[in-house]
Amino acid sequence: MHILLIHQAFAALDEPGSTRHHELSRYFGEHGHQVTIIASQISYLTGTDNRDRIAWLKHQISDPEVTVLRAYTYPSLHRSFFHRLVSFLSFMISSFMVGLGVKEVDLVWGTSPPIFQGLTAWALARLKRVPFLFEVRDLWPAFAVDVGVLRQPALIRASEWLERFLYSHADQLVVNSPGYIEHVKSRGAKNVQLVPNGADVAMFDPRADVGELRRDLDLQHKFVALYAGAHGISNDLEVLLESAAILRNQPEIIILFLGDGKEKPNLIAKAMEMHLSNVCFLAPVPKTEMPAYLAASDACIAILKPIQMYKTVYPNKVFDYMAAGRPVVLAIDGVIKEVVETANAGIVVPPGEPAALAGAIQTLASDPALRRIMGKNGRQYVKANFDRPVLADKLLRLMESLVKEV
Repeated sequence: MHILLIHQAFAALDEPGSTRHHELSRYFGEHGHQVTIIASQISYLTGTDNRDRIAWLKHQISDPEVTVLRAYTYPSLHRSFFHRLVSFLSFMISSFMVGLGVKEVDLVWGTSPPIFQGLTAWALARLKRVPFLFEVRDLWPAFAVDVGVLRQPALIRASEWLERFLYSHADQLVVNSPGYIEHVKSRGAKNVQLVPNGADVAMFDPRADVGELRRDLDLQHKFVALYAGAHGISNDLEVLLESAAILRNQPEIIILFLGDGKEKPNLIAKAMEMHLSNVCFLAPVPKTEMPAYLAASDACIAILKPIQMYKTVYPNKVFDYMAAGRPVVLAIDGVIKEVVETANAGIVVPPGEPAALAGAIQTLASDPALRRIMGKNGRQYVKANFDRPVLADKLLRLMESLVKEV
């Protein structure tokens, strides 16, 4: 089976960002299938071009069965919402043109966000007369409207029309959170399957020797609370800075911000204005280096704005934290709260409340035994319920059955 994936935000294992699709594609390749990925040359996390500037197309072979085609994309991804929209539309067009040249495809795999690339995947699937599998990783435009970044009524109506069109025209629709199922069905989705986010437990070693890394980061004898991921509007990281201010008189506690995003310069400036000496901002690292940073931490933080729609999400980072054997400080309500509480893998606090977040960090800092128990619980729970190879196999079987039906 030859699978064509259209994914502007694709990140390989040697790049910062979510590498879920690279891990899935490698699994498919190991099981005898070929995957071609059309992706942007611009990092979705950092907004920068991590490769030599390309005029139109660059071929990249990551594994014998996985080929990545980097298509030209308008580069000013993080400049403003308008420029972000232009970037999305430019990739929608360039990925379609590149996709026309990919031969002998058996299935086209579209993924959202950005939702616009879903239209490319649908069009290529129909032109090639193959099934169209559409994966929903984010309830766009609903999230964008709730956060306030999408305000123009005409654009909202057009985006909602596109959402309904793609849901209703997908031969198979896949969601990565149980919280999305009701939403997509109410907007026309028919064949809906849940393949949740998870983590490759084998990638993480809770007992890895990270003494050198902690020395390099000047973290000896510190309790390290790590936030890893995007620094965007949705992530509510100003609340985490306010928590750091509450903890400023406990110098043994340090909060690391690992990653990048549009809001990072503002967060750094705010931390300086607040004279916070107990926070440290680190550049994003490739997924291959992430296990070491998680092993070097004592607890890990997941946080989103207190918005109703965010109760539906299964953030990837939470499963990585749990797989790494680290207790989670969770400031997100909803379905992911149920996972952490069921696993007894961390402390859940209401989103948007700095004092509660600071209190959870302080509790874990003062109780090493609790940290060990919660970390062990989380790793065992992910292994039993959210191990990526098992989830990859479920998705692969869905794809195989879809192709056989044609």
